[in-house]
Amino acid sequence: MELLQEYGLFLAKAVTVVVAIGAIIGLVAMAGQAKRASKQGFIQVRKYNDDITNMGETIENMTMDKFQLKQRRKAQQKKQKQELKQAKQEAKKSKVAKEENTDDIKAQHYVLDFDGDIRASEVDKLRMEISAILAVANKQDEIIVRLESAGGMVHSYGLAASQLARIRKADLNLTICIDKVAASGGYMMACLANKIIAAPFAIVGSIGVVAQVPNIHKLLKKHDIDVEVLTAGEHKRTLTMLGENTRKGKDKFMEDLQITHDLFKDWVSEQRPQVNIKEVANGDVWYGQQALNNHLVDALGTSDDYLQQLTKDKAAVILVSYEEKKSVGEKLGLAAASAFETLSARFWTRSNQNDVQH
Repeated sequence: MELLQEYGLFLAKAVTVVVAIGAIIGLVAMAGQAKRASKQGFIQVRKYNDDITNMGETIENMTMDKFQLKQRRKAQQKKQKQELKQAKQEAKKSKVAKEENTDDIKAQHYVLDFDGDIRASEVDKLRMEISAILAVANKQDEIIVRLESAGGMVHSYGLAASQLARIRKADLNLTICIDKVAASGGYMMACLANKIIAAPFAIVGSIGVVAQVPNIHKLLKKHDIDVEVLTAGEHKRTLTMLGENTRKGKDKFMEDLQITHDLFKDWVSEQRPQVNIKEVANGDVWYGQQALNNHLVDALGTSDDYLQQLTKDKAAVILVSYEEKKSVGEKLGLAAASAFETLSARFWTRSNQNDVQH
C-alpha cells in the first residue's frame, strides 16, 4: 500500500513538472514566433601556447620547493617584461608591414577540429570557422585541421571537402593532421592539404565507394505480402528495400557506383599527383607508415607533436571553434529531462528501500 502511495506521489510530481514545462514552452514559442530566425552561434578562440604553459606550470608547482618556485617566479617576471617589449616591437613592425604591404608579418597558426560522422554533420560548424578565419588571415598564416573521419555520404563529404578548398583558393597553407583515421570521405577531405601528417598507426585511404541496401522482398512474399514500386522515369528507383530487385536495376546501380568511384579517383589524382592512383584506389586502407610509402601522406607524427613544436618555435597557435547558442526551448528541454531524471531516481531509490524493508 505504501508503495502505491509513493508511486502516486511521484506520478503527481511528474505530471505537475511536465505540465508546467509545457506551459512555459508554449508561452516562449508564442512570444518568439514572429522572431524566428536561423540559429546563431559564436566563435570561441583560445591560445594553445597558454594551455601548454599553464599545464607545465601546474606540474612545476607540485615538484618544486619554495626556493625554486621563488627563483622561477623572478625569472618569469623578467621573461614576461622582455616578451611584452618584444610583442610591442613586433606589433609596431607588423603594422608597418601591413601598411607597406610587405611579407614581414608574423604568421598565425589556426587550429580547427573536424570529427566526421556518416553525414559529416560538423560541416556547418566547419564552414563558420573557416569563414571567420578567412576574414582575418594573411597569406603567411597556416590553418591546421585535426581530422578524424571514416567517411560517409558522398554529397555530405563533397561539401566538407569544398569548405577546405576555400582555404586553398585563398592561397593559405592547409595542414591536415590525422591521429586516428581519415578514410574514404575523410581522405577526400585530407588530400586537399598542402601537407598531411599522420600518426604511425592512423588509418588512411579507402579510396573506394560502397553501398548496401537491405531487401526483405522474399520474406514479404513468404507471408503473401505484395509491394508495388511505381516510378515515372526509367532510373528513378534502381534498387528497393521492399520490392523485387531486377538485374537491370542492379546493373544501373553498379554503373552509378563506378561513376562515383571514378570521380573520387580523379579528385585524389588532381590534389595529389604524386599518388599512383591505380595502386591505391582499390578500397584498401593503410597505416601511417604504409600511407607514407604510398605518398598518401607527407610525414609521420601526431597533431600534438606538430603543435608543440610550433610553440617551441615561439609561433602563435590559436584554437578556433564555432559554438551554437542553445535556444530557450532546448534549455528548457534539458532542464525538464534533468528534473524527470531526478524525480525518477528519488522514486526508485525509495521503492528499493521499501522493498528491502518489507
